[in-house]
Amino acid sequence: MKPILHIHTIADLYKLFGLGHSQHPLVAVLDFSKVSEKVAQNAMISTNLYSIMFKNYCKNNFKYGRKTIDFQDGNLICIAPNQAIEIDNEVEQRENMLGWGLFFHPDLIRATSLNEKIKDYSFFSYEITEALHLSDKEKNILYECVQKIEAELRENIDVHSQFIMVSTIELLLNYCSRFYGRQLITRSHSNKKVISQIEEVLKHYFSVDMIKEKGLPTVKYLAEQVALSPSYLSDLLKKETGKNTQEHIHFYLIEEAKNSLINTDKTVSEIAYTLGFDYPQYFNKLFKQKTGQTPMEYRNLN
Repeated sequence: MKPILHIHTIADLYKLFGLGHSQHPLVAVLDFSKVSEKVAQNAMISTNLYSIMFKNYCKNNFKYGRKTIDFQDGNLICIAPNQAIEIDNEVEQRENMLGWGLFFHPDLIRATSLNEKIKDYSFFSYEITEALHLSDKEKNILYECVQKIEAELRENIDVHSQFIMVSTIELLLNYCSRFYGRQLITRSHSNKKVISQIEEVLKHYFSVDMIKEKGLPTVKYLAEQVALSPSYLSDLLKKETGKNTQEHIHFYLIEEAKNSLINTDKTVSEIAYTLGFDYPQYFNKLFKQKTGQTPMEYRNLN
């Protein structure tokens, strides 16, 4: 079993890379093209930090979960705290080797508005194979944000330091959201294939009555069927159809409920249990939310 290194602080990160003392206790910008090639060879690394990393070369192979990312095309990955990555060293020499990492501890944003907003940046829970492929223009925009943070780190810390760094991090994350949106659009053809697969999975799930065996289909289950992370799948579906994964599940659920209400004599409670609800009142609430009518009102009007 490979050793697991846990990075608790920015100081631990600097120690790992042999960089001496950190400039700030809660945030760091690293130049990957200048750090040791033998860092954490063949090791698993887990951190308490938010990590945003870009490289255009394969000095290290990063594995996140069971997947490996090839940085040679210039990809960006975003990893939330307490996620494990695996690093294998494969040194590649190329001209114009570029790579940077922005790392910050949750305490940096704890008392700021970004603390709540960061939960909305779903790309922190994407699989590594769903990395962001950046154009040259996009690379430059993100690097400018990183350079501003790096410049601020060189200044003496004052009452404005945290606000400037946090607001710049938020700006960078907003750009990442925009660029991921662009990536979803440019992959529209492959996205439509995923949507078709999801539709087929849901149709099959309800048609063969898998609810009796497995209960209601989950977002995680659907994501596994198309080999995507739950967050990426939901964002993909939202971009293409206006409905996230859970809303797609609810659509098929409500359609199945309508069929049962019109074509069977089952009570509302029986239908609720058949559809995998432990409590009929939850079914009633969802049905009313989605249709504007209670199940009995729908049955009586149809």
